[in-house]
Amino acid sequence: MEKQREFSFSFSRFRSAVFGRRNEPGLGRQVTGTLFGRLGGRMHFAVQGGPGARPALLVDLGASTAALVREMESGLVRIALECERPPPTPRRRLTEEPRWRAYCNGKKCGEAVRRECGREEWRVLGAVERVTMGAGVLPAADGEVMYMRARFERVVVSKDYEAYFVINPDNHRGPELTIYLLRNLINTNKIA
Repeated sequence: MEKQREFSFSFSRFRSAVFGRRNEPGLGRQVTGTLFGRLGGRMHFAVQGGPGARPALLVDLGASTAALVREMESGLVRIALECERPPPTPRRRLTEEPRWRAYCNGKKCGEAVRRECGREEWRVLGAVERVTMGAGVLPAADGEVMYMRARFERVVVSKDYEAYFVINPDNHRGPELTIYLLRNLINTNKIA
């Protein structure tokens, strides 16, 4: 009996090390991700547990919609959002951090800011709710909103690092997109 308990404990530690920590409440290993932004404006990224769910994360990426579309034309996009380590108080979840340094394909593209989902963001997410995977343009009162929506695999490595990898269906060659959330543990660079 003692050996059985010891084995199950070590297996759970192994599984945790290989597959990461448990996901946040309401988010599984697969989530719905939507990139959207006005033409001439800035791009946003929303993560939802499923279509129609309240976003667990909504970030103004700091990059212009036009710049991100140019990067996507290359077929490979890596967006890294890096935040500072908080002072020695209870830590927030990584998805609750308010400010980030944003990088796209290794180039700094400004400051990203976590936002609450307002009326305009809900309008966009509601309009694309039935879209499983796709990209397009939505009409808006003062221009057009571009969007790209897909399923993402969410990998939580630790409380300081998680990644979202776009899942392309078989036989579909869409853009390869990954978004990383990182907490800087060295705390050498301050966000201005």
